[in-house]
Amino acid sequence: MKSYNDQIRVLIVDDSFFMRKVLQDIFNEDPEIEVVGIAKNGEEALEVASRVNPDIITMDVEMPVMDGLTCLKHLMKQKPYAVVMISSATEAGAKATIEALNAGAVDFIQKPTNLFLMSTEEKRAEILQKVKIAKRAALKNLQEKADIMKKKYIGEKKQTIEKIIAIGTSTGGPRALQNVIPFLPKDIPAVVLVVQHMPPGFTRSLALRLNELSEMPVKEAEDGDVLTAGNVYIAPGDRHMLLEKGENNLVLRLDDSAPVSGLRPNFDKTLYSMSDPNLPEIIAVVMTGMGSDGAKGLAKLKKRKDICVIAQDEDTSVVYGMPRAVTEIGIVDRVVPLQQIPEAILNCMGVQK
Repeated sequence: MKSYNDQIRVLIVDDSFFMRKVLQDIFNEDPEIEVVGIAKNGEEALEVASRVNPDIITMDVEMPVMDGLTCLKHLMKQKPYAVVMISSATEAGAKATIEALNAGAVDFIQKPTNLFLMSTEEKRAEILQKVKIAKRAALKNLQEKADIMKKKYIGEKKQTIEKIIAIGTSTGGPRALQNVIPFLPKDIPAVVLVVQHMPPGFTRSLALRLNELSEMPVKEAEDGDVLTAGNVYIAPGDRHMLLEKGENNLVLRLDDSAPVSGLRPNFDKTLYSMSDPNLPEIIAVVMTGMGSDGAKGLAKLKKRKDICVIAQDEDTSVVYGMPRAVTEIGIVDRVVPLQQIPEAILNCMGVQK
C-alpha cells in the first residue's frame, strides 16, 4: 500500500452526480490515487482547489455557473495545476477541449455517447492511465511562442512539392503544434502532414484552430486529397493517413484498417507509406507524446531515404515518450526545444538565419 504522501491527490469537477460517482469509484479502487475533493461547477472548483491543493483536477468541459474552460483559465492564474478535461464529442465540446489544451490542460478524456460505458474496463484503464501520466508529466511553461521571425522562404515560390514535412505527436501535441504550425511560412515548397493521436471530431476542431492561427491553410485530411505545396493536412481521428504517389501528384488515402499498437491514426503507418524512393525529400518531426509511435517507421525510412529527423527535447515535452524512442535508436539529426522546431524545419530546407 502506498503511503499517503505518495498518493495522487485528485479533485473531481463535474455537474453530473452520475459522472462524479463513476470517477470517484474508479479512483477509489486504485491505491495510488486519493480523491481529496468534489466540485459541481467551475466556481466551486476554484474554492475547493485552493483549499485541498490537489495534484490532478479532472474537469468537465460543459458545466453551469462556470464552465470548465473558464475555470481552467482562472486555475492557471492560481497555480499550474495538472488538469485533465472530461469532454463530450459534440462540436462545441471538441472546440472547447482544444481551447482548454491550448490554455494549459495536460490531456482530455472523451465521454462515450452512452455514459454507462464509462465503467467499462477499457475506459477505466484509460482514465487511470491519463491521470497518472498527468501526475508524472512535469508541468511545462509552453506559453512562450516560437522564437523565430515569420519570414518568407528564401527562393522563388513554387507549386512543386520539394519536401514533405511529417509531424507525429500525442499527449501535449495540440498545444505544441500551436508553437510550430503558425510559424511556418506559407510560401515554402513543402506540404505538412500531421498525425496527432485524437478521437474523431477533435482533429477537425484542432485543424480549424490551427487554421485560424497560421499562414498556411490547415485542414482535416479527406480521402483523395491532392496535396498542394504550402498546405497542412491533419489525419482524422480513428483513421490512418497514407500517402500515395499518382502519375503527376501526391494523394492522401484514409485507411480504416486495424489500429497499430493500439493507435489509429498511427504515425508509423503514415511513414511506411512514404518509402517510395521517388517521393520528395522528407523532414520528420517527432514531438511530445506517450509511447514510441514513429520510431519504427523512421528507422525504416532512414535505411531507404536521406531524411532529416527532428525530435523535441525532454524539457519542453509534456511526455517524453515518442521523442525519446527515436532519439535512443540513434536516428535523430537534431534535438531542439519546442520553440526552435520551426527554425529547425526551415534549416533542414536550406533556410539559414
